[in-house]
Amino acid sequence: MPAPTEWFGGAGGEAVELVGSDPAWPRRFAELRARLAAALGPTAERIDHIGSTAVPGIPAKPVIDIQVSVPNLDAEDEYRQPIEALGWPLRAREADHRFFRPPAGEPRNVHVHVCRSGSAWEREHLLFRDYLRHHPDRAAAYAELKARLVASVGDDRPAYTRAKDPFIAETVRMAEGWAQASRWRP
Repeated sequence: MPAPTEWFGGAGGEAVELVGSDPAWPRRFAELRARLAAALGPTAERIDHIGSTAVPGIPAKPVIDIQVSVPNLDAEDEYRQPIEALGWPLRAREADHRFFRPPAGEPRNVHVHVCRSGSAWEREHLLFRDYLRHHPDRAAAYAELKARLVASVGDDRPAYTRAKDPFIAETVRMAEGWAQASRWRP
């Protein structure tokens, strides 16, 4: 049984808001990526744009999700302080992932997810993103699901996230066959 999530700080209380796809999101990611790369140096083996803002054409929360892959997730001293110095404190620690975001009360415009290079966490997030990029019908179904959830969960971000899990898991299963057939690599 995996260890429970360790949370830091109180809930932000921000509403779940979806906005239309914004062509500026890739540029915003590039700016944030450059800041992270400068702060982390070789500790960051990969820095990738993940989440809905990384899939052109679908609505998303106006939050850039960034995945930073490091060689040793447990060596927090190598990445925690540099990320926090950029204004994004550690919010959650899980066995396979660390989560950073602006403090409660500040605009939530970036999420930084740190994972181990080569891990299932890293691969699944990149696979999900790439599958949606190559399968507009599945991306549209995801957009529809998200719109329904926003209407039903209101400001409950954890409920919104949990409710997407079955769709994401099913999509990742579908994507595995596509990955093999297309020789996809993260």
